[in-house]
Amino acid sequence: MSENKNIIRKLDARKRIALVAHDNKKDDLIDWAIYNKTVLSKHQLFATGTTGRLLEESLDVHVTKFLSGPLGGDQQIGSLIAEGKMDMLFFFWDPMEAQPHDPDIKALIRLGVVWNIPIACDRATADFLLTSPLMHNEYEAIIPDYANYLKRNIKL
Repeated sequence: MSENKNIIRKLDARKRIALVAHDNKKDDLIDWAIYNKTVLSKHQLFATGTTGRLLEESLDVHVTKFLSGPLGGDQQIGSLIAEGKMDMLFFFWDPMEAQPHDPDIKALIRLGVVWNIPIACDRATADFLLTSPLMHNEYEAIIPDYANYLKRNIKL
């Protein structure tokens, strides 16, 4: 039986941060971002649709904007996570309201876990992540080796 080996991916001190919020959580994310503007402005920010526009206007910093989440923005961010081009995900989602694109949301969070990136889905967790000493330094993230999964026998 072969042993899985972990892969190390270096995260720079300047992190690539995805910011996403459901409609009912946009105000919470914007308030949190304004409160943390000094820290966030030191990093590269990405966001879906309207959230990106609101963040850019509120923070007066550049935000790379994708499509709206239901139109594919969640999947665009998920793609960057899978490619190792996104370091963190702050996704303020609404647990009390079903979303038309729930499968996309689940897939996005799943990819974050698969590729071992920090994920905050609420303000308290976002505060803890943003104030961590690891936030402002290089960090070596352990990425699982999925070679055995890719080599598995598929019976047709």
